[in-house]
Amino acid sequence: MPLLLPSLAAVAYAVGGLFMKQSDGLTRLFPTLAFLGLFAAGASLQALGMRHAEMGLSYVFVLGVEAIAAVVLSAWVLNEQYTASRLMAIGLIVVGIAWLRRA
Repeated sequence: MPLLLPSLAAVAYAVGGLFMKQSDGLTRLFPTLAFLGLFAAGASLQALGMRHAEMGLSYVFVLGVEAIAAVVLSAWVLNEQYTASRLMAIGLIVVGIAWLRRA
């Protein structure tokens, strides 16, 4: 349960990033409002999740999960392509997150 709020924050940031891309430089109203709202929700969830966690580890966890979620969303929604080298680099991020949780 202690990972729930930081994980939800990371997903909110990643989905917000998708809407940021779709806002076309803040020129489209709905995507702009959506990304601003999702970033505010992500920050709120992260703040709540950090009440009982170390700031540094919590921040790195959220950033790592957000990066992974952003890659998945960009491949799924935007049809972006990832080479084997990029996927291995993303795998290193996953290993780093798991390592931080065990340390």
